[in-house]
Amino acid sequence: MDLTTSRELAAIAGEAARAVGDRLRTAFRSRPEVATKRDFHDPVTEHDKAAEEEIREVLARRCPDSLVVGEEGGTRGSGTVSWYVDPIDGTANFAAGLPFFCTSIGAVVDGEVVAGVVYDPVRDDEFTAWLGGAECNGEPIRSTGARTDREAVLLSSYPSPRDLAAEGDAALHRFARMVNAFASTRRPGSAALKLAHVAAGWSDVAHGTHVNAWDVAAGSLLVRQAGGTYLPLSGSIFTPGGYLAHVGGFDLDNSVMAEMAAAGRPA
Repeated sequence: MDLTTSRELAAIAGEAARAVGDRLRTAFRSRPEVATKRDFHDPVTEHDKAAEEEIREVLARRCPDSLVVGEEGGTRGSGTVSWYVDPIDGTANFAAGLPFFCTSIGAVVDGEVVAGVVYDPVRDDEFTAWLGGAECNGEPIRSTGARTDREAVLLSSYPSPRDLAAEGDAALHRFARMVNAFASTRRPGSAALKLAHVAAGWSDVAHGTHVNAWDVAAGSLLVRQAGGTYLPLSGSIFTPGGYLAHVGGFDLDNSVMAEMAAAGRPA
């Protein structure tokens, strides 16, 4: 794909993400009613569903040749461009009033992520990636930071309840190694926004498990176009599983995260 088309798709993603910004800012800290999907750890609100519908309307108007894969509404439409949409990544934070959530929209053509936007409506930060680079609010970003664990900030959702159920005490021991190895370990609660922060060099390593393409499509391109590394631990962002990302220059081989990364490296 040429850079001009990639940039145009990024602009469409930005327009769609910003279209729901006022809705999310208004609803934030209103303590909306919460329903659940898979279990009580997996919340959803009326705003997730309404925001996704609004995003779909913008994408259909601006890019009719589209298929949209949304977290809430599933797969609809057909076309050469596939959009992976998470209207609120970090719903639990949004519903509780914690200001760490975002809208994530990634554009895929021929199996490749070619454009993406992660939009933080609370801070009005728009992270944009296309095949020619990555920006935050129109300014270029570079994924640079710490080189070693002892200097680095790790953002990780591990272990999740599903990890604990599958791995038991082994998950707790692995998490203990992370906490002891890194300068700081945080669990902020939005895969897409964690990746955007690594792309901007505001954090050094991001890791998570049990994500879907709508969670990481845009963020994966942001990290890579900003000069960082993104590893889909399932082998592909389109296969549900884990991910690991880090700033450029980070010494992954000598990191406690090397064990996690092994599954994401080519044989």
